[in-house]
Amino acid sequence: MILLTVFDTFYQNLLNSTWIEIVAVIFGLLSVWYCKKENILVYPTGIVSVLIYVYICYYAKLYADMGINFYYFVMSVIGWYMWTRKTPDNEETNTRPVSRCTKLEYIICIVGLILSFIVLRFILVNYTDSNVPVWDSITTSLFFLAMWLQAKKKIETWILWILGDVVSVPLYFYKHLVFTSFQFFVFLIIAVLGYIEWQKSIEKQKAVIL
Repeated sequence: MILLTVFDTFYQNLLNSTWIEIVAVIFGLLSVWYCKKENILVYPTGIVSVLIYVYICYYAKLYADMGINFYYFVMSVIGWYMWTRKTPDNEETNTRPVSRCTKLEYIICIVGLILSFIVLRFILVNYTDSNVPVWDSITTSLFFLAMWLQAKKKIETWILWILGDVVSVPLYFYKHLVFTSFQFFVFLIIAVLGYIEWQKSIEKQKAVIL
């Protein structure tokens, strides 16, 4: 009975989806898939998706989400440059190698997560009518840092994406946005596969050095 209700809600959300939203979702999924494969197409496909969502959020008056997607756009441009920038490590492959965070980057992530959560929760509690300020702040903070680490091609980006997706699936379902909840479920699967694939990439680099 519950499964039937979920399917019916998902079906109704699908019917109510506009063609432009569907395009944004498709390009968003492609972007995550290309990221998993360490393919530079992660950025052009991601840029298409986030720019469409900026447009969608503006007309839906979801200004916070619009701002987040604009941030994704900026970080996508930066990430595109960083992934293709010539360094001693990528002269042959012409692509930035996967690496792990340094101690300083771990500290930046921890401090960044805490500060962004506090600021976002304060804004949502005091200046919006959000009924899920804590969970919304958690997911947004995780995704902000994940995008930064993705631009630097750090494997830890997948850990943050996974954590954010785990929270987002039930969050959007609770908000009756079943189609979006399903999208984040797919993101979660790809993120787990992405972590495994990037881990293999790091191991290959070690094997070459040895």
